[in-house]
Amino acid sequence: MDTYQKPEDKDLQALKDVANRLRINSIKATCASNSGHPTSCCSAAEIMSVLFFNAMRYDAADPGNANNDRFVLSKGHAAPILYAAWVEAGFVKESDLLNLRKIDCDLEGHPTPKLPFVDVATGSLGQGLGASCGMAYTGKYFDKASYRVYCLLGDGESSEGAVWEAMAFASHYHLDNLVAIFDVNRLGQSEAAPLQHQTDIYKKRCEAFGWNTYVVDGHDVAELCYALWQAANAKDKPTAIIAKTYKGKGISGVENQDNWHGKPMPKDKVESIINEIQNQIKSNKNVTPLPPIRDVPEVSIANITMPTPPSYKVGDKIATRKAYGLALAKLGNANSRVIALDGDTKNSTFSEIFRNEHPDRFIECFIAEQNMVSVAMGCATRNRTVAFASTFAAFLSRAYDHIRMGAISQSNVNLCGSHCGVSIGEDGPSQMALEDIAMFRAIPSCTVFYPSDGVSTEYAVSLAANTPGICFIRTSRPDTAIIYSPEEKFEIGQAKVVRQSDSDRVTVIGAGVTLHEALAAADELAKQGINIRVIDPFTIKPLDAATIICSGRATGGHIITVEDHYKEGGIGEAVAAALAGEPGFILQSLAVRGVPRSGKPTELLETFGISAKCIVEAVKSTFAN
Repeated sequence: MDTYQKPEDKDLQALKDVANRLRINSIKATCASNSGHPTSCCSAAEIMSVLFFNAMRYDAADPGNANNDRFVLSKGHAAPILYAAWVEAGFVKESDLLNLRKIDCDLEGHPTPKLPFVDVATGSLGQGLGASCGMAYTGKYFDKASYRVYCLLGDGESSEGAVWEAMAFASHYHLDNLVAIFDVNRLGQSEAAPLQHQTDIYKKRCEAFGWNTYVVDGHDVAELCYALWQAANAKDKPTAIIAKTYKGKGISGVENQDNWHGKPMPKDKVESIINEIQNQIKSNKNVTPLPPIRDVPEVSIANITMPTPPSYKVGDKIATRKAYGLALAKLGNANSRVIALDGDTKNSTFSEIFRNEHPDRFIECFIAEQNMVSVAMGCATRNRTVAFASTFAAFLSRAYDHIRMGAISQSNVNLCGSHCGVSIGEDGPSQMALEDIAMFRAIPSCTVFYPSDGVSTEYAVSLAANTPGICFIRTSRPDTAIIYSPEEKFEIGQAKVVRQSDSDRVTVIGAGVTLHEALAAADELAKQGINIRVIDPFTIKPLDAATIICSGRATGGHIITVEDHYKEGGIGEAVAAALAGEPGFILQSLAVRGVPRSGKPTELLETFGISAKCIVEAVKSTFAN
């Protein structure tokens, strides 16, 4: 270990002065917007000063540079002090702070990647450390580079279970390039945080999770410098710094007092508050950050293509969940930056195929789905990887807030949910994803793939790898027949008309297992002299409205949707939205109604009205009515 060289007194004073300028600018910005969290900023002022102007290495003129150290403000409500730090660094104009939270300003109430120095959006508390884990894992194991990752958390958000999922992940993978700083300022939003200033308990908890842990006075720049130096020299463990601070530090009558969360300073007191803090500043010494170590490898993740076409033959049978695993492993052969994550379901999602072929690019996240999603998003930042994360689709519902924040983060991450619908059979309703299409349809910039055979699954994986935003691939448990030739081409937003004739009387739209039920129904109806048109939408979002409307008109306006999903928010409602304003259509939706139960897949499809037999009955009832 290197010998510690304590900063000279003039340098420590400069860091103190920076901290007070950060306070002043945070107060000015929040007063100008008449909203925000100045007291939450003030508790973190010395932490931010030491991080940005003593510990971190980065190119201030190029905040998104891949070689830079990363910083994640998990306590996103303290955004003004982050913006103030970049004013000190010279990237943001001081005058811009006065436009905080205004409609035409990217300095929003909580950080988003509209700003080049923000990698992930924060503000929904407890998520920043998981994303930081993904960045640190990428730095240590994929980039094998020198950059470090720093995450500033609030003590209030430390009640979130996601924080401790991330703590467990970081220690398990020995992320010694990761530092978590807990700003223990005692006060939450509505009352004191549960542990208040019991820093000894925070220390014991962090140590119990396998972290190298230090307790410091969070307003003492010398202590912070030393703790961060120790963190940089620690090996094999991530480091936690428990910083005891005071909310509203430096503001007389406000410091460490209740009922000041999220409130700007009174306008008639602002001048005296700023003068009081200004009087503590001894100099305007310019403090320059250390430059980054430029050892990050150049990578390209654009235009990733499969090395060969699909190898399936029409009529073969394979579950789309297994086809996903095979396709992902194949994609991994095409680009060394394709990575896979899973939540201890790899032998069911078949991501284990990828792990077996590319073990150095597989991350086991264990049964912590919300952390898995955040880690994947962290891995994908700065275009370092193409991340695919998989689990049972039902379990992604617990990670929904992380997925929602991923959209705000402009994240390019791919999620695969297997075991959708009642067709999984005997495992019962706790394992059946019946809300997932609705979930992902509601996510902005999300593409929702619902492949129905091995060929379309392989195309879904390939397309997802090259599609901006969040992609969701819905896969099924049962083996189903290959219906497309390897030469078939798939595009986002383009449906396939799988069965058609000039005498079709009804258009039936199915996906996954229900597409195969629709084809079976078409065969049965054809024996009775009734022809129907069958459509595979391939992507539920965006939906190919033009093909659906055209086919619907050709079949007298009669459309039936059939889906292994609850009615609310599913394929039926997506089609209904597409038909809105179009005259002359009659839409019938076959979907799962009510909470299902255990049973054989065929029994459940029948019981819940989405089997081939039920489709036949629905088609005939269309004519009867």
